[in-house]
Formats: sequence, C-alpha cells, structure tokens
Amino acid sequence: MKCGLLGGKLAHSYSPQIHSQLGNYSYSLFEKSAEELEDFLKNGDFTGLNVTIPYKKSVIPYCAELSDCAKMLGAVNTVVRRNDGSLIGHNTDYSGFATMLRTSGLSVSGKKVLVLGSGGASNTVVAVLQAQGADPVVISRSGENNYEKLHLHSDAAVIVNATPVGMYPKVGVSPVDLTLFPALEGVLDLIYNPARTQLLLDAESLGLIACNGLEMLVAQAKESAQWFTGNLISDDVIPKIHRSLKNSMENIILIGMPGCGKTTVGGLLAKRTSKNFVDADEYLAEKAGKTIPEIFADIGEAGFRRLETQTLADLGKQSGLVIATGGGCVTVDRNYPLLRQNGTLFWLQRSISKLPVDGRPLSQTNDLEKMYEARKPMYQRFADHIVDNNCEPETAANTIAKILEGNV
Repeated sequence: MKCGLLGGKLAHSYSPQIHSQLGNYSYSLFEKSAEELEDFLKNGDFTGLNVTIPYKKSVIPYCAELSDCAKMLGAVNTVVRRNDGSLIGHNTDYSGFATMLRTSGLSVSGKKVLVLGSGGASNTVVAVLQAQGADPVVISRSGENNYEKLHLHSDAAVIVNATPVGMYPKVGVSPVDLTLFPALEGVLDLIYNPARTQLLLDAESLGLIACNGLEMLVAQAKESAQWFTGNLISDDVIPKIHRSLKNSMENIILIGMPGCGKTTVGGLLAKRTSKNFVDADEYLAEKAGKTIPEIFADIGEAGFRRLETQTLADLGKQSGLVIATGGGCVTVDRNYPLLRQNGTLFWLQRSISKLPVDGRPLSQTNDLEKMYEARKPMYQRFADHIVDNNCEPETAANTIAKILEGNV
C-alpha cells in the first residue's frame, strides 16, 4: 500500500511519524501545486491520501463518492482509491476534534463556546460542538460576531482557536485577551506547533484547562489509517502515539545556577533522546562573535540580558532540542514563555560549595549564597520539575528521562 499526505507546503509535517506507528504501509509527502492536482489525483501512484491545506475542498470534484461526514462538512481530508480506480472522500477531522474535546475533560453541553475563525477547521469544530449540545459562537474578523464585540460573550465557558494566530514561526501572539472571560473553564487550540501558543500559555497562567491540537492530529490519523487498510485500530494507540510524538517534539530545558551541570547533563540527555543539544550561552557568544566575559565587559549585564532573550526567542520556538540555559535567564520574566512554549523546564540543583566560578562574570563578582537566595523563587516559578544534581550527571539525566517517559 502506498499512502501519503497531499498539500501545498508539507516540510514540517509530522504525519509520516504518526502513520509509521499505525499500519504496514508506506507514507510519503506529496507537495503539489494547484496545476498539478488534477493529474495527480487521476493518475498518481497512491492507495490512500490524507489531504491538508489548501486542497480539502479542491479534491471533492475528483471523488466519485463522499462519506456522510465529508458531505456534512463540505471538506475532505482522507481519500481512498477503490479497486475500480475511483476515489472516495471522507473527513476524519470530525472524530479528531471529538477525541481532543473528550480527553480535555471539558464539558460543553449547554454552554457557550467561542470558536475563533470561520474557515474549514471552524466548521468541523462547530459540528462537533453542536453534536455535544454546546452553543457555539463563531468569531470572525467581520460579521455580526467579530473581535470588536467580544465583550458581548463574556459568559463563554470554552474557547477554541481554529485560526493560525500564534502558529510557528509567528509565535508569541494571541487572538484574544482571556481576562475578558471570567466564566472561562478552558481553552483548546488546534495548533500544535508550538506546543503551547501564547493563548495556551495565558490559559495556563489563569489555571484553566489548556490543550493543543496534537492529539487531534493523532486521532484523525488513526481513523484515516482505518480507511486506508480496512482494519479497525484500537483507540488505545492514540495516547501512546501522542505521548511518543510529544516527547520527540518537546524541548528539554535545563535551568539552574551557573556551574550546576546543565551542559554536562544536557549532553547526556541529547545522546539518550537523539535530540540536538544547544548551550544557550555558547550559541549567544557565537552569534555575537565574543566570549561571555567580553560581552559583559562591553555592554554590561543589561545588554547581555537583551541578547540572551533574543537567543532564547530563537531557540525556544524550535522543537526537539535539549537546551542548557544561562544561570540568570530566570531573572527576566519574558524568558519564561519563550522557553515554555515548546519545552519542559527542569531545575538542576547543586550545592553552592560545588559551583565553579571560572569564566562566569556574575559568579566571580557576587556572593553565590546571596545570588542563589535571590534567584531561588525565580527558579521555582520557571520549573516544571526539580532534579538533584549532587550526584553523577548520568543519574540526573536518567531521572529527567524517566520523568519524560512518565515513569516517575
């Protein structure tokens, strides 16, 4: 069987990774222009296709038959070539979002749900919400319910983002201010890169349920695989593949005092997880063409912190890295969302007496005990997990790996 993903730009697709765990078939990326679409659908060498932007509607005229779900939504994201050569179109995004909503734990029955965006993804979300007894309200840039009238919907219980606002690489922006919605219980964002959009980070800061679209991606792929193969696949594979994909995509971020072992532990973690390792200070120094002490001498700590934030903005929006940060990155609040958007943050702790000071300007000129006491609440605020590194670095690396694997 030859399957794959049809779309315009597919360089960052995770579909091959997902489908490799769903069935015994090849899965390729088919980037096609609009001019190439007809010939590919009629004569292309494929058994089954997933279809993404911008062709979910364009493929419909080439399908001899549509499933009820595809008819209802007016969009196709799964195509199967039948034995007679004709194509049947289906839509698995519906079940994908239904799975995402169910596993979020949010109850929407009888509640107002704001759906941001009015495109194809929005139509799918609205259909699922209506089936669940919700009262969905679509917010668009124009029309009766627009972003200028959000105050009329302060009673919304859930917000679903079905727009590309906040998606990589244009990260750090949110389509709405969540403080406008005092009754809000949770936020679902169909975006999965970054793992936490600014919208989801804002939801986390308010203590709300916050879920990205990665599980939806996996769930819709699982149903597509059933269409490709004709075989039922247990829903049990969804959380397993979701966890595997999340771990491969997510950055491992190490924070802690200068000299606490972030670079050593980070290198070990990179080898264990097959992720790329980046020392943020070394990355910064290479970009600046100067050593860290030279940067401090030239522009002082304030200037260094500005360069550090630029560095973390660059690294933090990437995926699949192990990042050893500078010891003082936690002193700048803006650095937290830059690191958190794609990462899990581990605070490495080591006794002050074991911290080296060579080549570390602030460690050489400050009392380390006082520095630690000042930074301790900052490390606590940034950290998802605390790991002791008063041991062999392999032990600390193993502890972090076990946490990520869900074994701690």
